[in-house]
Amino acid sequence: MKKEPKATPDRAKTIGRQELGRREFLRTLGAGATVAAAAAAPLAVEARADTETNDEKRKSRYQASSAEVQTFYRVNRYPG
Repeated sequence: MKKEPKATPDRAKTIGRQELGRREFLRTLGAGATVAAAAAAPLAVEARADTETNDEKRKSRYQASSAEVQTFYRVNRYPG
């Protein structure tokens, strides 16, 4: 009588063909993700410097008399 190997959760079962165990599957998945990330790195766009001048950065952008601001205050008034 042949003694069959003890089944362990991290070892692949062999019944006619080789199957991947959990650890081998995760190892392969991790290697694939690493290769995919390395392949996508050259596709990244270089960072560009800010194009606004100092005067443009300091200009006021809030306009209290604009229609959007007036609507906000009208809609969000609290009774009292």
